[in-house]
Amino acid sequence: MKRRSLLVLFSLLPVFCQAGTATIDYQSQMLALPDGEVSVSLPAGMTLELLTTEMSRPRLLTFAENGDLFAGSRSGNVYRLAPPYNHAEVLINTGGYPHNVALRENEILIARTGGLYRAPYRLGQNKIKKNQLSLLARLPSGGGHSSRTVAIGPDERVYISLGIAGNCSDQYIGGSYHFSQRRGGVMVLDEKTSQPQWRAFATGLRNPVGFDWHPDTGVMYASNNGPDHLGFDVPPEYFSRLKQGTFMGMPWYQYDGKALRRDECITRSPPRLSTEVSLPVATFPARNAPMAVHFVPASGLDARFTGDAVVALKGSWGTLPSGNASGDPASRRHPKLVIVRFKEGEAQRVDDLVTGFQFKDGSRWARPVGAAVGPDGALYFTSDSGINGLFRLKKVTK
Repeated sequence: MKRRSLLVLFSLLPVFCQAGTATIDYQSQMLALPDGEVSVSLPAGMTLELLTTEMSRPRLLTFAENGDLFAGSRSGNVYRLAPPYNHAEVLINTGGYPHNVALRENEILIARTGGLYRAPYRLGQNKIKKNQLSLLARLPSGGGHSSRTVAIGPDERVYISLGIAGNCSDQYIGGSYHFSQRRGGVMVLDEKTSQPQWRAFATGLRNPVGFDWHPDTGVMYASNNGPDHLGFDVPPEYFSRLKQGTFMGMPWYQYDGKALRRDECITRSPPRLSTEVSLPVATFPARNAPMAVHFVPASGLDARFTGDAVVALKGSWGTLPSGNASGDPASRRHPKLVIVRFKEGEAQRVDDLVTGFQFKDGSRWARPVGAAVGPDGALYFTSDSGINGLFRLKKVTK
């Protein structure tokens, strides 16, 4: 849907999304913020609340089995929030950019730009000392996209995503490239060797910030931020199905929404043929900056969303007409939460979930980044600019 979530466009009447799976009817809600109220649009029967502003530049979210919530950040802090999630405490300040964490038995993994770190950890623990942190596996770093997202897969292996440095950087996760240039996709950690080694899982993604596995099929899906040099509308942002060996083509090939085309901004020959490029299973309009991906479990949000994927669209700085930052800020894509609707394990379409984060002049009071369904079935999401904090979307209780 391309409906803009401007305050002045909201209607008190429901708006319907027409398509194959269950439609969503929307309502507007006034949301209390520290400096006043704003109007948001969300599914009827749900309510949105701001829980805390105690985090600085929070990013992706991870829930533990005991219900504790963890957030990485651009501030160097890893945060822990215990239910009811209205107070954030610093679990550890690692410095740098601890983008997010993953948990496994008696251990926490922290993804930073230059490496994946580990520390002993027991659920409920509220502090980690810096001297407990050790490097598990080095990561390619350098300039450009610096977030690293870690998650434990259904196969209990460790996966991490990372982007290439820029629009046309000659970087690829493959053996012919130096380790420092193996970027742009998802890697999986081989821990059966004497020293843990990263192996390619999926390649050819410019900046896949978020990824998750479909709860029924076990297939990974990832968001992807497209390049900035082709204008405001091309290429669309990707929502991609990833399997072992998937090649999405970037930066050598761009999908313009209809066909695949060669991007002449990079002169080095592509590492794989155009016939090997996988196309996205869904797209978002260009310059949306998709972040977290999180599938709704059977106990989450509402039965109508089970098996669908929530995606946080942060909204980039790109403006009309050229796509750079020099145009009217009011033309920027609106930050929002969307939901990729699935049927029988296949993506069908993209619907809005929560909108209203951008004012008419293009300023934003929040920009969604992290998203995860909690043990209570509610959807939690972070904003790392405008308001730095944690929000909760939940069903209205009668």
